[in-house]
Amino acid sequence: MQLQRVAVKRASGGFALIDSLKRHGVKHIFGYPGGAILPIYDELYKAEAEGGIQHILVRHEQGAAHAADGYARATGQVGVCFGTSGPGATNLVTGIATAHMDSIPMVIITGQVARGAIGTDAFQETDIYGITLPIVKHSYVVRDPRDMARIVAEAFYIASTGRPGPVLIDVPKDVALEEFDYEPIEPGSVKLPGYRPTVKGNPRQIANALKLIHESTQPLLYVGGGAIAANAHAEVQELAERFNLPVTTTLMGIGVFDEHHPLAVGMLGMHGTAYANFAVMECDLLIAVGARFDDRVTGKLDEFASRAKVIHIDVDPAEVGKNRTPEVPIVGDVKNVLQELLKRSTEDGDVVDPNRNAAWLKRIDRWREEYPLEVPHYADSLSPQEVIVELATQAPHAYYTTDVGQHQMWAAQFLKNGPRRWISSAGLGTMGFGVPAAMGAKMAVGDEQVICVSGDASFQMNLQELGTLSQYNIKVKTVIINNGWQGMVRQWQQAFYGERYSSSNMQSGMPDIPKLTEAYGLKGIVIRSRDELAAGIAEMLAHDGPVVVDVRVRRDENCYPMVAPGKSNAQMVGLPEHKKLEKLPEVLQCSHCGAKNMSTNKFCPECGTKL
Repeated sequence: MQLQRVAVKRASGGFALIDSLKRHGVKHIFGYPGGAILPIYDELYKAEAEGGIQHILVRHEQGAAHAADGYARATGQVGVCFGTSGPGATNLVTGIATAHMDSIPMVIITGQVARGAIGTDAFQETDIYGITLPIVKHSYVVRDPRDMARIVAEAFYIASTGRPGPVLIDVPKDVALEEFDYEPIEPGSVKLPGYRPTVKGNPRQIANALKLIHESTQPLLYVGGGAIAANAHAEVQELAERFNLPVTTTLMGIGVFDEHHPLAVGMLGMHGTAYANFAVMECDLLIAVGARFDDRVTGKLDEFASRAKVIHIDVDPAEVGKNRTPEVPIVGDVKNVLQELLKRSTEDGDVVDPNRNAAWLKRIDRWREEYPLEVPHYADSLSPQEVIVELATQAPHAYYTTDVGQHQMWAAQFLKNGPRRWISSAGLGTMGFGVPAAMGAKMAVGDEQVICVSGDASFQMNLQELGTLSQYNIKVKTVIINNGWQGMVRQWQQAFYGERYSSSNMQSGMPDIPKLTEAYGLKGIVIRSRDELAAGIAEMLAHDGPVVVDVRVRRDENCYPMVAPGKSNAQMVGLPEHKKLEKLPEVLQCSHCGAKNMSTNKFCPECGTKL
């Protein structure tokens, strides 16, 4: 390992940690102190006094992890959080798992009992290294303070390169206290033998991908969170426009492509748009970019894009072919691969026939007209969709975080987010994520507007973070879609469990949210009707401080369209009743070569065998 070293000074392990974080550009740390991590907090106290770094005291360690996560998603930089040993460390676990599932770069620092006490069941001792092994990209226990600077440098490098993810550093108390001759290590000087993420795509495979793109007449660009992690927004748009490719995104991929663009078909999957789901069922080429063929996207996997050849571009070789075997696998950084593909296309003098996809795009437009996302208007109540649309109208360029449930899906359907302005727990689906994630995002983006869309059940998971918003005057706006239920649980109980609403009603014990908010010294607003909606949202946005808005919406509204578990994406429920789904022709397999054919084929186009 070749490391760039600077001057030596006598210092403690805790000083080495804080100094190393500052050298890696850390401006904000989210955390909660405790016995084992106090030596580190003592050094942090001195560093804060000098300026350039700020600690945000959360009210629960889970809030610290989610705040660091939101910070990382909003900026693309590594988020940092602290927790002490034992319960402090275990309280971080849900947030670590959330970041791991969504590939978010984070460095988590936990205090630990002294080295001599490890393994003795000492007070507040927990093997957080072992507990988190399945949900981190890498882990460290610092046994020698001389290793501190190297470990921090390695942790930041590992967290932010290749497929991003969380890295844990567990620091025994005596390691943080012990003094030694400290040699700082500058960022960018780490080289880890055996860890070399593939950055450039295979040239032959890129050529094969271009060939398939030129041959297809019904292509679809399917983009996931990997494209956002790679900051490939511009490349995705250039690829779509050059080859006239309609674009659908996953929940994690929202914001990577302009949703106002005529080629955008919105999110696909369980609660995706009908036109995106129809398109993926009928495309002849699926170009998967930084996506992992998640079950919430694919529905019944063996019927997902069953007529399509697949190009799969991803930085993680473990994802390529995991759920769907592609005809053209390309392992590499999404941004680099797309740049090379576009460059090669230009150098080859590719001429794209503007009419090649015309019939396909017209067909998608027809689906868009026939099966639009609907915004219900009821005479006696306010629909949740109306609230989301009003937010999108009054704050179109805000950063949005969400919690998990129906409100999350409505937000995904109706908000039109820009790059990195959609922050939502996708893989783990963590209720309680929204407010602390918004807190972290707001600390990162300064004067930009940050809005959390939450549900009444999710909000109560981490409502103690209102204290953090109050202490630091973090001007997050929270909009609670309040239907008095665990909304998505109720919808599933209605649809699949015979309307047996077991433990999903939240009305009994529901706090008076405006009063609760005001108890923390924040502004609370309640909206009960359509007549109050526009003015209430405007008042929220105009207020110079944190606000929580309690919006009372129709109690039994369901989120549609919906693909039921085990069904194909074409089998959506909740579409307009006067429309009927197009019946998809049966897919047959050639007995000679195994190629998939429509039932209308008489001969296999791949080998010519009579069917």
